[in-house]
Amino acid sequence: NKVFGYYFEVTKSFLDQVPENWIRKQTLTNAERYTTNELKEMEDVILGAEDRLYNLEYVVFCELRDKIFGQMKRIQDTASVIAFLDMLASLAYVAEHNQYVRPTINHNGSITIKEGRHPVIEQMMTKDMFIANDTYLDDDTHRVVIITGPNMAGKSTYMRQTALISLMAQIGCFVPAKEADLSLVDRIFTRVGASDDLASGQSTFMVEMNEVANILRNATSNSLLVLDEIGRGTSTFDGLSIAWAVVEHISNPRLLGAKTLFATHYHELTELEGKLNNVHNYCIAVKEKGDDIVFLRKIVQGGADKSYGIQVAKLAGVPDSVIERAKEIVEELSANDITSVTKNITPATAGTKKKKERLDEVDLTQMSLFDTVKDDDILEELKTIDVGNLTPIEALNKLYELQNKIKNRW
Repeated sequence: NKVFGYYFEVTKSFLDQVPENWIRKQTLTNAERYTTNELKEMEDVILGAEDRLYNLEYVVFCELRDKIFGQMKRIQDTASVIAFLDMLASLAYVAEHNQYVRPTINHNGSITIKEGRHPVIEQMMTKDMFIANDTYLDDDTHRVVIITGPNMAGKSTYMRQTALISLMAQIGCFVPAKEADLSLVDRIFTRVGASDDLASGQSTFMVEMNEVANILRNATSNSLLVLDEIGRGTSTFDGLSIAWAVVEHISNPRLLGAKTLFATHYHELTELEGKLNNVHNYCIAVKEKGDDIVFLRKIVQGGADKSYGIQVAKLAGVPDSVIERAKEIVEELSANDITSVTKNITPATAGTKKKKERLDEVDLTQMSLFDTVKDDDILEELKTIDVGNLTPIEALNKLYELQNKIKNRW
């Protein structure tokens, strides 16, 4: 055993037959345990065999390690060649089995993709159900594409497949398309999805703005930008204003001028197509059947007039009572649409003093979703108050009076 090692155990009835040269090792109630010099030697051999085995293995390991170290350069070169061949074989296999085409590279800054597909999503869809789409971007009149359309219709898939096709072409892979003529891009920047970093005190919107700031500061005119839903997580007007300003900044070749796919639910941004000569509108085609919708997954030229969010909520299983109430509210809000206001906004020109003048020209009182009652008399009363000559109690009374007027109107 582990305590006493190896021994001979003899019961009491046979003690008279124990040889004289045996050495007593332990006494039990019904037996005696003995050992001999020969048994001790055998015990040392057996118990020390494992240690000697480990020592021998380590010696052999060290010899092998030294031999490999002497051939390190050859082994690394061979591994590099094998890895490169494995990569080429994998790309060739994928291209052959998935009907990829060889892209061409141009130096005029344009990206032209005919019937492009998403390399991953198309493999997850059965019976060739994936809908291919075309893409065209250049450094002149087609620099920014604003994509509108319903949720779940395929905007994100379309933008990501364009970025993936560009990336695949630049690593030497054939691409999932019928035809592709691509310019080189120095970097691909993406602003996709919603995430937060609460541990460091950053909300979803703050994380989004950090990513936007990083893109605008580090992208160049040779970069490809994929921006999905800029301006979420804040008020409608703040979000729309940020998204509008970002598009103006990107489209201006003196500020950035990067090729950009910009998906948004702010349909007011479609007004930029007529105001910036390098911005174009595209949308996802949708077929309506009463209150239901069918996603056609096809990119067509033009802007969408609504996002079908209520229909998507219905597909997700939101209770009918909520859906019906949402329809009533959206009809009320539609009467106060801000599209008419954005039509009057002139794109800012960088580096000029006209920016403030343009902002002053916008009638901000029209930009309230719930501006069903005019408060001109309250505004006039505020203008006439001589704040410098009011006592504290008079100021509080006046504030209380104005609050009551507003409450009574609502």
